Amino acid sequence: MLGAGELAALGWRADDPLTEDDLTARVRVLQRKRGHRYSLDDVLTARLAAAARPDARRGCDLGCGLGSVLFSLADRLPEASFVGVEAQDVSLELARRNRARSPVAARVTLVAGDLREASVQAQLRALGPYDLISGTPPYVPPGQSTPSPDAQRAHARIELRGGVEDYLRTAGPLLAPGGRVVVCCDARTPERAQAGARDAGLRPLSATNAVPREGKDALFAVWVFGPADEPGPADVVWAPPVVARAAHGARPEAYLALRRFFGLPREAS
Repeated sequence: MLGAGELAALGWRADDPLTEDDLTARVRVLQRKRGHRYSLDDVLTARLAAAARPDARRGCDLGCGLGSVLFSLADRLPEASFVGVEAQDVSLELARRNRARSPVAARVTLVAGDLREASVQAQLRALGPYDLISGTPPYVPPGQSTPSPDAQRAHARIELRGGVEDYLRTAGPLLAPGGRVVVCCDARTPERAQAGARDAGLRPLSATNAVPREGKDALFAVWVFGPADEPGPADVVWAPPVVARAAHGARPEAYLALRRFFGLPREAS
């Protein structure tokens, strides 16, 4: 783990404390109070990934960040082992700290590096293949938004190391027969997920839109993909959207069900 001086060199300031937050009933993670923090895209991706292959024995989370999807899945799928890969220094440091203190640590391996690089892909192949591959890529193309001066937040939001196409391109060759790839993507550009899947030898099976508040447009969609040569219906199944808040502010049942799945109370403490 990095020392105080090394963390300061990465922009992790002394006035930027860590908070300890629940992922599941058993697993808590450290996050920077002023940095990137896990949110609904991580929670919904983990939930749909667990549903896509509840019998998975080997999983991989691409761009695992501080480990929110990675450790959630390891907790909910206790028969599976997982590999997480992360390139961003501060996020990788947090993932290492979270692994060291996690009850699922023995079943989680971390790989440092950019998932687009051949050497990193070779490491992932050596540890695979995988029944289940997840990812929550950033979905703002460079040039469409001003990057945060905080490197961790910038990499979590803007496609500085690629977008959904790159995640799918890496996932395709790593997937075991009958495996599933579950990733999120900007809800406004479903064609990117579909084209990326086609180029990666995958086909879309289902998609679920996430809506921040009733009456608003969907913010992102979580897609489930399988091997392109796997028999099955040609059409994508669009599941009912998950709405985070009703118009009057209450939490809808679909959102509460997400929290119940991870063993959490109705509202965050």
